[in-house]
Amino acid sequence: MPVKLSSSALKQTHWYEYAVRFVLGGVATVVAGLIGSRFGVSVGGLFLALPAIFCASATLIESHERRAKEKAGLSGKRRGQQAAALDAAGASLGSIGLAAFAAVFCVVVSTSAIGAFVAAILAWAAVSVSAWWLRRKLRITSHAVQVERIGQSARGRGLVP
Repeated sequence: MPVKLSSSALKQTHWYEYAVRFVLGGVATVVAGLIGSRFGVSVGGLFLALPAIFCASATLIESHERRAKEKAGLSGKRRGQQAAALDAAGASLGSIGLAAFAAVFCVVVSTSAIGAFVAAILAWAAVSVSAWWLRRKLRITSHAVQVERIGQSARGRGLVP
């Protein structure tokens, strides 16, 4: 499935949803700052690395998907949960890439700041895409295994010839 950019989500989002994102993102940043001032910048940086907008975006994605299904006359609760879960999976893959960015930057910055940014961005992209690809392959494989197990179970019970 190719990645696509769609502006239709901007039209579906209400003004207050942007306000929620802004407030929750600000709160997450302030909490990270407080943790950093109490326990040091290294610990605070770990909390700041958490995408500050994730909490708000996950709830808004769930809400949008649920509303879209309900508008079509269906129960959208499960679909909203699945959409939020998919967003969380993407955020976790991006976080793995972010860790690679930080590690490469830390190693290279003493020689060249610009070189560190270039190397870190390349590492982030390579690790994030690789993690996405690996997750996709493992998911396809695990899905095939589940289908095979269901088929074996059905044959064992005499439901399938």
